[in-house]
Amino acid sequence: MAVFRKDGINHVARIITYVDIKKGRTPKLISLLTNDFDMPMETIVDIYRRRWQIESLFKQIKLNFPLRYFYGESANAIKIQIWVTLIANLLLSLLQSSLERNWSFSGLATMVRIVLMYYLNMQTFFNQPDADLKIMLAEASEEAPPGNTSIEQGACPET
Repeated sequence: MAVFRKDGINHVARIITYVDIKKGRTPKLISLLTNDFDMPMETIVDIYRRRWQIESLFKQIKLNFPLRYFYGESANAIKIQIWVTLIANLLLSLLQSSLERNWSFSGLATMVRIVLMYYLNMQTFFNQPDADLKIMLAEASEEAPPGNTSIEQGACPET
């Protein structure tokens, strides 16, 4: 137990020191300062080790689901928006882990935003996007209303 004094206030804290051993690296002596006297030392060390997973999650959410503004003003509306963001992140993570083709998370999130309103099997589309895109374009051209086909074939319209 340690006591620190700042601005005339005594702060009681606990110092936990442990050896951090990672494969291929030299062991490091790590000291943690906490005001939690109830939690076991192993639990505090485990939380500290997992901090980068938490930081990576926050970074991923901030990059791919920017919450520039909240759609509601009540605490409940803000909670709902945050939960929806976490669920969307989880669904994209599950999709990413189930795909055979390697996609970056941000690339996958961008592509899902683009094709979200189309009726397609995301699993097959993201494993073979080129093949599915050709099929979708062929189906769209078959359903296109008759009209000036010179534009569709690449000819420039006269002005």
